[in-house]
Amino acid sequence: MRNSNLPESELLKTVLQPLLDDFQYWFASSRDLLEAEQLSFLNQEEQSNLLSRVKQAQEEVQAAKMLFSATDGQVGVDMATLMPWHNLVTECWSLAMRFRSLKEV
Repeated sequence: MRNSNLPESELLKTVLQPLLDDFQYWFASSRDLLEAEQLSFLNQEEQSNLLSRVKQAQEEVQAAKMLFSATDGQVGVDMATLMPWHNLVTECWSLAMRFRSLKEV
């Protein structure tokens, strides 16, 4: 629920900054996994493609964070930009869970 007394830039800082931090964390974690392990359920090309997409998303998130910081929270990120990041994080979570479940067997 939105607090109508909260200025828009403060709302962006409250919501967007932690979201961008989360994206950075999950993309870094996914990149570490993809660079350190060969996922048996992906062929080399699929894993390489996913790693490339994660690296690209990391660069995009970093650019968004720098712009957000440089404008002191005055610039947001369009949902059309956020959704592919969200979808990629979800894909990475799924793969990481599958990897862990196969390691436990």
